[in-house]
Amino acid sequence: MAVIPAVLGLAVAGCAVSPSAGVSADGTVRCDYRTSTPASKPVDPPPVTGVPATGTVTMTIDFGDAQVNVELDRAAAPCTVNSFESLAQQGYFNGSECHRLATEGMFMLQCGDPTGTGRGGPGYAFNDELAQTKDYTAGVIAMANSGRDTNGSQFFLVYADTPLPPRYTVFGRMDAEGIETIAQRAEQGHDSSESNAVGRPNVPTVIRSVVTG
Repeated sequence: MAVIPAVLGLAVAGCAVSPSAGVSADGTVRCDYRTSTPASKPVDPPPVTGVPATGTVTMTIDFGDAQVNVELDRAAAPCTVNSFESLAQQGYFNGSECHRLATEGMFMLQCGDPTGTGRGGPGYAFNDELAQTKDYTAGVIAMANSGRDTNGSQFFLVYADTPLPPRYTVFGRMDAEGIETIAQRAEQGHDSSESNAVGRPNVPTVIRSVVTG
């Protein structure tokens, strides 16, 4: 996908069906996930009915030598959080290497592709949820995409305030320790494989697991 030149790229074909706009009386929504390019790793699509649209969920991203605690906001992006939780529970992220680091102008680490190439995905796509997406301050977790309504599994972790247009669904935040963890990796730089500002992290950052709590 090529949304921000050389930074949030992710090659995914296909499009998504729009999520249902309304929240039901029991505080849930219906989500729609449409088949896209073949999955980079075997995984089932998320459930589409009874998806919680209120509250938050805390998850831990384990990099082996460090952990990042995140709080995902179901009210802001219920279908995005639903997908992320489902992928995490199925071990989809386990063993995947964060493949892109931006250190100038934009400050983020991009993860979520089991192939580590920036072209992988879960075999489905879904629509943006931008109603509560405003800016990308330090700590934000947002979806990478290749254009409107092409979300899959790739996401980025913002470790310093980053000026981006509100086109990438914000679905949670890291805590202060998590921000520092990513910032410390960023200080070690990257290989400049895409530009002077963007490349593969010099410090290999492999997701061992993503678990609730």
